[in-house]
Amino acid sequence: MPRQLHVYDPPERFVAGTVGEPGNRTFYLQARSGSRVTSVAMEKEQVSLLATRLGELLDEIVRRTGAVSGIPETVPAGLSDTAPLEQPIMEEFRVGSLALAWDEAHSRIVIEAGAVTDAEDAAEPLSDDLFAEAPDALRVYITGGQARAFAARASAVVAAGRPPCPLCGLPLDQEGHVCPRQNGYRRRTV
Repeated sequence: MPRQLHVYDPPERFVAGTVGEPGNRTFYLQARSGSRVTSVAMEKEQVSLLATRLGELLDEIVRRTGAVSGIPETVPAGLSDTAPLEQPIMEEFRVGSLALAWDEAHSRIVIEAGAVTDAEDAAEPLSDDLFAEAPDALRVYITGGQARAFAARASAVVAAGRPPCPLCGLPLDQEGHVCPRQNGYRRRTV
């Protein structure tokens, strides 16, 4: 099956969001332009890491270029997006790899999320056409302000889940959890 590359240059909307209750949520990246919507599933840790690394990349660009880059140091007014994900959510693929880049010529951030690949495919010899064998991907081109807004929302989405145990950092359920730092005794939420 040929590779599907979903490109948004630029998207009207690019957000991270969830479906489900804390402890049983599915995380998504979602890009929209007009009536075209692409949703890809991710792990919570991937969303958290993407938000963190994106913030670090933006800070490094500002440090190196100053005001020349046009990247704001905080989320610009009017770019915060707290709306729910676009419905219906049709998962294109589950994300296996993420890449970030700075397109200096156009002063924007490039985010690419690649699909999980089968282990069987990796064991097969590659043909001369590497692009045809690449996994499906979602690629978005966003401004520095949009990137700041995305990172802020993604961090808030991750933080909105179950609170971490103050001893071990694992998520606390309503009933508590078996805390490895308590030698297997149940840790109760307070």
